[in-house]
Amino acid sequence: MLSKNTVKFIKSLHQKKYRSEHGLFFVEGEKSVLELLSSDFKTENLFATADFLNKNQSFIPQSGLDITEVTQAQLESMGQYKSNDSALAVVRMKENRLLKPHPDQMILALDDVRDPGNLGTIIRIADWYGIRHILMSEQTAEFYNPKVIQSTMGSFTRIQFFYGNLSEVIQDWKLPVYGAFLDGENIHEMKEVKPGVILMGNESVGISFQLGRLVDRKVTIPAFGAAESLNVAIATAVICDNFKRLSQY
Repeated sequence: MLSKNTVKFIKSLHQKKYRSEHGLFFVEGEKSVLELLSSDFKTENLFATADFLNKNQSFIPQSGLDITEVTQAQLESMGQYKSNDSALAVVRMKENRLLKPHPDQMILALDDVRDPGNLGTIIRIADWYGIRHILMSEQTAEFYNPKVIQSTMGSFTRIQFFYGNLSEVIQDWKLPVYGAFLDGENIHEMKEVKPGVILMGNESVGISFQLGRLVDRKVTIPAFGAAESLNVAIATAVICDNFKRLSQY
């Protein structure tokens, strides 16, 4: 039985204040919830339609999970999807642990990427190109924002991330740092790259001066038209694609 207090609590998780206070966030939609249930995230509650529960019994843990059968209308009243005929899960946030660098892998670093949709798309891009670690400045959009989670299409379950002081972490790691700049080296003319950090900047002002000083190699995507710049998520995809072509990290 779904109570009014439960609905009220889940709706409170739409706001960052309450997500932070309770250490919980929510995931909705069949694909994302199924990815979640197969991941190392701790799912506390599952609200699902009878059809979802019957169709996906083999993916649903038989213990340690509070399951409530609900209607489509009830799901839609709790989440942000206009149409949700499957499931919504309440999930425990992970501890913000400093990542351990892998000398044979690329790592993404995001300097003040504010838009949740951009962050979600970048997480999905990282997953596509096999990048498992993302460093984020404290001003970067919140990983658990519902718009971020939705935009990742389940990829959030396979990415390890850390929010903190990028300057301190990057200097401590002592890995090559590649930064996206308008006046950088033409990425199409690069012959090779070594595993390191791909640094992407803010949507409006790019990479900050402080972090720019730590960049070993500035790179740029050549323009063939008159557009002033590329969206940061699209630029991330182009850079990751070229780096994947140039190396076997």
